[in-house]
Amino acid sequence: MPPTVSCRASADPLLLRTARGERVERTPVWLMRQAGRYMADFRKFSDKIPFRERSETASIAVELSLQPWNAFQPDGVIMFSDILTPLPAMGIEFDVVKGTGPVIGDPIRHTDDLSRLVKLEDPTVKLPFVAETLKALRAEVDNKATVLGFIGTPWTLAAYAIEGKADRHCTKTKQMMMNNPVLLHAVLSHLADELADYVCYQIESGAQVVQLFDSWAHHLSPEQFAEFSAPYAQRIIDLVKAKYPDTPLIFHANGGTGKFGEMAGLTSDVLGFDWACTMEDARAFYGKDRTLQGNVDPMVLFGSPEKIEEETKRCLAQAGERHILNVGHGVVQGTPEEHVGVFIDVAKKTSFVVNAS
Repeated sequence: MPPTVSCRASADPLLLRTARGERVERTPVWLMRQAGRYMADFRKFSDKIPFRERSETASIAVELSLQPWNAFQPDGVIMFSDILTPLPAMGIEFDVVKGTGPVIGDPIRHTDDLSRLVKLEDPTVKLPFVAETLKALRAEVDNKATVLGFIGTPWTLAAYAIEGKADRHCTKTKQMMMNNPVLLHAVLSHLADELADYVCYQIESGAQVVQLFDSWAHHLSPEQFAEFSAPYAQRIIDLVKAKYPDTPLIFHANGGTGKFGEMAGLTSDVLGFDWACTMEDARAFYGKDRTLQGNVDPMVLFGSPEKIEEETKRCLAQAGERHILNVGHGVVQGTPEEHVGVFIDVAKKTSFVVNAS
């Protein structure tokens, strides 16, 4: 389908129009892990309330989602949640242990464990807080920004479910990959189908754009990515697009560098990149008609305002049109709040401007 080239005024928010492939008046900007411990207001909750209680209580999730919106007015407001949030609804319980991170007490390791995996079935019953959060965000933001939902990709969630925690080598998952790939494919297949339903549920609840996070793509070689990640992400894209063809999907790979060729076949509306590649290289590879997202190094936000401006302008210039500005991963704990404001301010004032004539 050829890209839309209209620059006409629209009631739809800027990031949504960009993700659709429309030509727009400026580059939209938001940040991954936009709500987080770098904000003092966020820590008032996180220091007292366990993570799952925060993310699964709609009133708290809405407030945390809106904190960066109220402070900085980014072009995207992403719901406060976690990539592991749908796992209990699929038969995989987890907890988030302070200082340790996610822990899955009963990981998937053997063929017999497949019997514990269940269908998402009715997410309004199993995950009602997701709909409550997204509906409230749409009402609060009122189309002044784009409301984003998100999921973890099947590869990333499978790796968590098999390891039982974050593991820098994905030891158990790689052992399964080498010795019992049929089992790994079965887990990935189950997750892909259920996650597609979860994306549709988010769209039905108010998400205008949904991002697929392949947070652990960096654990995969290009060949492994082509077998164990990309096909299952594409299955989600196909299933969602069959039902909601007009809702843009973003595929973001943490570790996409070195996988440009393998990512090229994905039909997501937007491809997102971490900061290990340049937007110049990404643009040269994917061409001017592919919408890209990224990819300022989040550590730049620890620099001076002048350095933040320099790096932001560099990224914008390299990406040109069809670009959503973001950091290449999440905002890091300890980032000065005011520096997030500088990043968004610079982007809004100096981003690549499309000539509407």
